[in-house]
Amino acid sequence: YELAQCLVGSEMCIRDRYRIIGGKIMYPINVKSEINPLKKVLVHRPGKELLNLTPDSLERLLFDDIPYLPVAQEEHDEFVRILKDNGVEVVYLEDLMTEVLDLDPSIRERFITQFIYEAGIRTPKYRGLVYDYLTSIESNRLLVLKTMEGIINNEVIKAKAKKGKSLVDSIKEDTAFVVDPMPNLYFTRDPFASIGNGVSLNRMYSVTRNRETIYAEYIFEYHPDYKGQVDKYFDRYSAYNIEGGDILNLNEHILAVGISQRTSADAIEELAHKIFADKDAKIDTILAFDIPVCRAFMHLDTVFTQIDKDKFTYHPGIMGTLKVFEITSDGEEGLNVKEKNASLERILEEYLGKKITLIPCAGGDPIGAEREQWNDGSNTLCIAPGVVIVYDRNNVTNELLRANGIKVLEMHSAELSRGRGGPRCMSMPLVRSDKA
Repeated sequence: YELAQCLVGSEMCIRDRYRIIGGKIMYPINVKSEINPLKKVLVHRPGKELLNLTPDSLERLLFDDIPYLPVAQEEHDEFVRILKDNGVEVVYLEDLMTEVLDLDPSIRERFITQFIYEAGIRTPKYRGLVYDYLTSIESNRLLVLKTMEGIINNEVIKAKAKKGKSLVDSIKEDTAFVVDPMPNLYFTRDPFASIGNGVSLNRMYSVTRNRETIYAEYIFEYHPDYKGQVDKYFDRYSAYNIEGGDILNLNEHILAVGISQRTSADAIEELAHKIFADKDAKIDTILAFDIPVCRAFMHLDTVFTQIDKDKFTYHPGIMGTLKVFEITSDGEEGLNVKEKNASLERILEEYLGKKITLIPCAGGDPIGAEREQWNDGSNTLCIAPGVVIVYDRNNVTNELLRANGIKVLEMHSAELSRGRGGPRCMSMPLVRSDKA
């Protein structure tokens, strides 16, 4: 009845979690597949946070090298052009967050206060200095970018001079960071994940990355495109860690989640309870992929992605130890967990109901597979069935994909790949078509 009334009353209105536009239900989040045509995606253009990487901070900030920012931005712009040329609407994290802060000064105030707390600034003096510094930035866009870039000690020198110098000030280097940068932000896949018509707002594995999820928290709480319209299946305040690179929507009924370096089994169980409790969610099965715990295999999507209705690419290095568990509801409030004793190919065929082709990274050559997996040869972004965006540097894998009938859209990757993430890592799908 509500739907009928909505259709009669206007061309656009909101009923709980959806809009009616031209007689069609439009959800702000709608991702029930890894391969259906991509309609809308969230990205972040790498910014000055990469300039604030130093050799001493690389390990702490989860980087192996320092990308050259001008080239990294050119490569990212190329990535966005490919998306737009293929009919994908691209929205930027920094733009959505700026629009949130523009809504109300009280939201800006709350954000600054919360950001300072989550940055770990506990001493009253420095808390006040950083607060004064951030509130002095009049442009909300520049404020958002500054919180991403990090804050160096000498940037608050003027504020310090007004309040006198302390022992801490005397020994703290001018170039020391009061607030660390967030260089991993261009990997928008990880802070939250789209699941059906809802999201998992993640608690990240590391402290430095967990701060990234504050932007998604504010966007889903305040942005008019998402406020009150998106179910939350996981919360960033959970005790357990989970990241978006471990979450794959195989279809509207089946979700794959990696047990990895960055996602715990406890988090998957918590996610499963929330999803199965949602009567509107169509997901009835979660497949947990237990992969080796190491830097090279940090997420499931670094070793396994879907590229067509019946094709997946994978890294051969996971096959010796991979375990897959089926998780379903017990019909009450518990879970049924069952290990699947079959090959990956057979498991996928059982759940997807079709013959599956697995394409090994670099054709399975041990050296080539190690090299190209390290450069995200298995981290493809499928924008339509059989159409993928990949890094050009993985030429062996890319030629193998073409030989298997896949349309390969290559992008340059000299600098972006230094962050150990590929096209899938750099994108968070917000809307995919319901039909292939």
